[in-house]
Order: sequence, then structure tokens, then C-alpha cells
Amino acid sequence: MHGWIILDKPLELGSTQGVSAVKRALRQGGYRKLKVGHGGTLDPLATGVLPIAIGEATKLAGRMLDSDKVYDFTVAFGVETDTLDLEGKAVAESDVRPSMMAIDAVLPQFTGAIDQVPPAYSALKVDGERAYDLARAGEDVELKCRSVTVYSLVRHPRESGGLSPVLSNARHGDEMGPRFRGDDEVMDSVTLTAHVSKGTYIRSLARDIARALGTVGHVTYLRRIKAGPFDLSHAISLDKLDEAAKGRTLEQHLLPLRAGLDDIPALALDPDQAGALRQGRVLAGIAEDDGLHFATLGDTPVALVVVTSGEARVVRGFNL
Repeated sequence: MHGWIILDKPLELGSTQGVSAVKRALRQGGYRKLKVGHGGTLDPLATGVLPIAIGEATKLAGRMLDSDKVYDFTVAFGVETDTLDLEGKAVAESDVRPSMMAIDAVLPQFTGAIDQVPPAYSALKVDGERAYDLARAGEDVELKCRSVTVYSLVRHPRESGGLSPVLSNARHGDEMGPRFRGDDEVMDSVTLTAHVSKGTYIRSLARDIARALGTVGHVTYLRRIKAGPFDLSHAISLDKLDEAAKGRTLEQHLLPLRAGLDDIPALALDPDQAGALRQGRVLAGIAEDDGLHFATLGDTPVALVVVTSGEARVVRGFNL
């Protein structure tokens, strides 16, 4: 049981609660106690891909935090909230509604390397305190602008098909049903898909898009559809997790440790080389390109190594 379980996280469940759900499933299934951690925080009001690392895979959770992510998200125009999503209270309003043509014209401004100010309600630290704790205490929170990369930002396919999604914003009384849209029709909201680098806040991206369109906005829907190599095709619901735990079939949903390293070339070892790496020694005479490699003895993971000028050094060893 060393590998990954990918949860399709439901609304209002925190990432830490997702970890607890997997720990509980392991206990229910009678599996031995193992370390469990998540590979990237997902807000309670967001759904979708939440990688959960089990056993030796927890040593790779940090790499998952650094990975690219892909999100579907909806920006509702006309209201900006202090949290930049449905959870907060309105702090700005506008009667301006952009056209689809205007939205399409502004998206390229937010593609590529961009500067972004994170939301005040975020887990970033200010003088040792979480920004969201300071914001909730009524303090003014000023976070520094940071550089992030938006690899692509496009209309969601259902928008391009001309039919809007059905969304409900009970907090602010906004409700929107299906309707056909033309490029010049004013929009109450738009659903987009963004492929972004680590550190990118979708709530900030939505805020800045709305402001660039001469209005204000907030996120009403956020779903992570990919995190690193993992997408929704790998994900299971909490109900499926519970069912597998009771049936003691969690192995059927466990992705191998290697699945978190699909972008890294493999390095096949012989038994002597594997033994040397397990002792922390440097391997010489490695005929591989410089960079990270996933060293294995047969099908058994041995270590994540970095090759430099024909020498391989352990970055992270696996006790398997």
C-alpha cells in the first residue's frame, strides 16, 4: 500500500479531512498503519482532484505541490466579495456586464507569465500568521505581488457550445439558467478552463479578469480537473472509497508510487547498484542525461536520484 489514492473531493470537505477519510478507510480495511498526506491543498468550496499519498509516496508529496494544475471555474460578474468566492461578503458591486467578445479579447492578457496579488483570505503567512486568520480578525492584509504562469486560459467547452451552465449563487441572490449566447450578448458569468503553474490563485485570476473587463466578479464554481499527472479519470468519490474499505479492495484504487513521477525517466539498476544507493553512496559511470531519474530494481522503486556528469546521487530514497 505505497502509492496514491486520488479523491474526487466534494464540496465543503477540506484537504486535511480528505487525508483523514483515507486514514479511516485504511483502518476499516484492516491495512497496517502507514503515513498519509495530500499533494496540494484544495479549498473546501472547490471540488475535484485531490492526490492522497500513502506510505513511501508521502516522500513525493512535495513534488506534487510544485506541479501544474488545471481548473474549471466560473466567474460571476457584478459582485466582488472579500474572499473572492461565494463564502465572503460583498465589498464591491457593478452594473457592467461584459460581452463574450470582450471576454475573449481580454483572456490573452492573462496568459503566460503574469503578476498576481494573492487573496487576503489565503494560507500565506504574514509575519508568521496565516493571512486568512488576520483577515477574519478584521485586520487589513496586504500580500506581495507574485509572478505565476498561466499556460492556457480558454472558454470552457460548454461555453463555446453556446449553452451556459446552470449555476446557483444563493449567497448573493444570483441565479442563472440555460440560454443561448451570441458573441455580442452581455454575460452574467463565464466558465473558463485554466492550466496554471504552482502558486496561482484562481480567485485572484477571476478578480483580475473581471476588473480588466471594467466590472467586478467572484468565483461561484471551482473544480480541479488535473493535478500533476493525475486527472479525474483516476479519481474516486468518498462513497467509492468507503465501499472499497468495507470490501477490503482499496488496492484496486491505489496507483503505484511511480505514477507521481511519470514525467521523470526511469533508471534501471542491478542489485549491487541498488544496494549502493540504499546506503547513500554515489554511483559512477551512469550513461544517462543529467537531471532527475527514478531508479528501480526490477519493479521495485529504490530512489529518486539526480544524475550529474555520469554520477547519480540520491535525492529521496524509498524504504521498499
